[in-house]
Amino acid sequence: MDAEETGTPAERILVFGRWLRQERELRDMSAAEIAASTKVGAGVIDALESGDEARMPPRTYLLGYLRAYAAAVGLDADEVVLRWQEAAGPEPSAPPRRAPRKLVPLLVAAAVLGVVGAMLVGALLK
Repeated sequence: MDAEETGTPAERILVFGRWLRQERELRDMSAAEIAASTKVGAGVIDALESGDEARMPPRTYLLGYLRAYAAAVGLDADEVVLRWQEAAGPEPSAPPRRAPRKLVPLLVAAAVLGVVGAMLVGALLK
């Protein structure tokens, strides 16, 4: 097992970030160049390369940023995304959705009150 397959997800993301930075530096590119060519903020580039999860955008945006980064650096975008997914682990599941409230009894009660109210108003106006 290599370093990317061991440790916690946070440790693996740190290793992934170092790998990204190393790949960029091997191509003699600066983080500013990547930020300018991808239109991804310098802070996001730094978060990706440092592996700082607290500063990373939500996963949906992150995958797009990784693809743009890969293209700018000359890496295979699918490989970069796959490496990140392996490092980060499975996406946390969404909290269970509450069952929708049953509105039918409430609507029936409102309709009955409306009919009774109309009958009372009609009786009072006679």
